[in-house]
Amino acid sequence: MTRPWLVTGLTGTLAPHVAHALQAQGHTVIGWDRHTTPADDSAAARAHLKALNPQGILHLALGSETWAHALATHAHQHDLPFVFTSTAMVFHHHPDGPHHAGDPTTAQDDYGQLKARTEHTIRAAHPHAVIARIGWQIHPTATGNNMTQQLQAQHDQHGVIRASRHWTPATSFMTDTAQALATLAQDGTSGTVHLDSNAHDALTFPELVRGLARHLNRDWMVEETGDYTHDQRLMDDTTRLPSLRERLGLN
Repeated sequence: MTRPWLVTGLTGTLAPHVAHALQAQGHTVIGWDRHTTPADDSAAARAHLKALNPQGILHLALGSETWAHALATHAHQHDLPFVFTSTAMVFHHHPDGPHHAGDPTTAQDDYGQLKARTEHTIRAAHPHAVIARIGWQIHPTATGNNMTQQLQAQHDQHGVIRASRHWTPATSFMTDTAQALATLAQDGTSGTVHLDSNAHDALTFPELVRGLARHLNRDWMVEETGDYTHDQRLMDDTTRLPSLRERLGLN
């Protein structure tokens, strides 16, 4: 029987799309139920991993460093691919970007700092792990941390979307990111990887919102502001995603 891929975070936003990408290739995918196997119980986690016997692990769930360490340690001990999904939020807006994979992390908020610490924990446990940093994800209908849904909610509430012309976000379509993560788990890549469809296009946030409105046929009103300054782009030597202009039909 084919060994499954373990994908954490299947009740979240992005992980189900990663699971679908793997399943489309004929793989079996299994998740992690934290109600039955507490993630921070290292002994229980080790026993669960031994029983699952996955062929690889993609860790997308938000969780503790203890859990990440157990997952990465198991993958390293059994010579398995391991992909951890991190975030552009490991970088603060001072110093400004664009941000490169080798840049020191500068997060000031709790979420970004947790992700940065988890990156460090995983690298120490599994030297060949993939740390894949991603930006804000775009999907026409997905719930959760999805740019489209949050922009629509802002427009519904205020009748306008306020967008800073001085913010160049890191962002990609969710299905593109999911496919890239599935590929990274299988192509022998290791180290820190940046996945950002806006890396080279450099669309400002107002340009992005207007382009997305046309792409999705939404009647969004956009109010340009100057209240946030950050070139958040995630630069990488390898292009793994289609360009944002291409995806939005702006070429």
